[in-house]
Amino acid sequence: MSQKILVVDDEAWVVEAVRKYLEAAAFDVVTAYDGATALAQFEAHRPDLIILDWMLPALDGLSVAERIRETSNVPIIMLTARTDEEDRLDGFGTGVDDYVVKPFSARELEARVRAVLRRSAGKEPTTLEVGALKLNREQRRLWVDGEPVELSAMAFDLLAVLMANPGRVFTRLELLESIRGETYGSFERAIDSHVKRLRQRIEPDPHNPTYLVTVFGIGYKLMKAEAA
Repeated sequence: MSQKILVVDDEAWVVEAVRKYLEAAAFDVVTAYDGATALAQFEAHRPDLIILDWMLPALDGLSVAERIRETSNVPIIMLTARTDEEDRLDGFGTGVDDYVVKPFSARELEARVRAVLRRSAGKEPTTLEVGALKLNREQRRLWVDGEPVELSAMAFDLLAVLMANPGRVFTRLELLESIRGETYGSFERAIDSHVKRLRQRIEPDPHNPTYLVTVFGIGYKLMKAEAA
């Protein structure tokens, strides 16, 4: 059975674009354009995940999230143009699971949806640590040697998969499947570009990586802490 997603935004074109993309990705989608309708749709359909715009008329997204959290732990991804850390912390305090900042790509949103659904299934721990790397899935934050490091959505999800399986060798297609939930052979080499950028963020020497190493002829792996 397809997982059901409630998409809430007061801009009809956003709702329609997200709906079409997620339905093409095999999700079942229900929609709403304001906070009151969002609550009604939530009660009627009990979705597996909610994509919720922060700036809704009358009843805003944060208020909707607070109401839903009174009775449910359903995963919530907040759509927002707000980038201030304090705003995000307010949302996390309310129980929001993730943020997607507008403008966003449909591919990024899908990757976030799949990652949050995997976490909500209880298959993955919130915090991962490998050597000097520390990653928090709920806050979507990474620290290297105690210093915060910003990553793109795809790079974050890629690193989370690798850190959850240190020492395991992944093919490029396996990594795409892990972070997108499906395989796209034509995009297989795109992983190489993400790995290159990720190394620039986490490696002391990106040209001589000690964490994210290439396994020639196969793919990549993240070295275990003692090896790194």
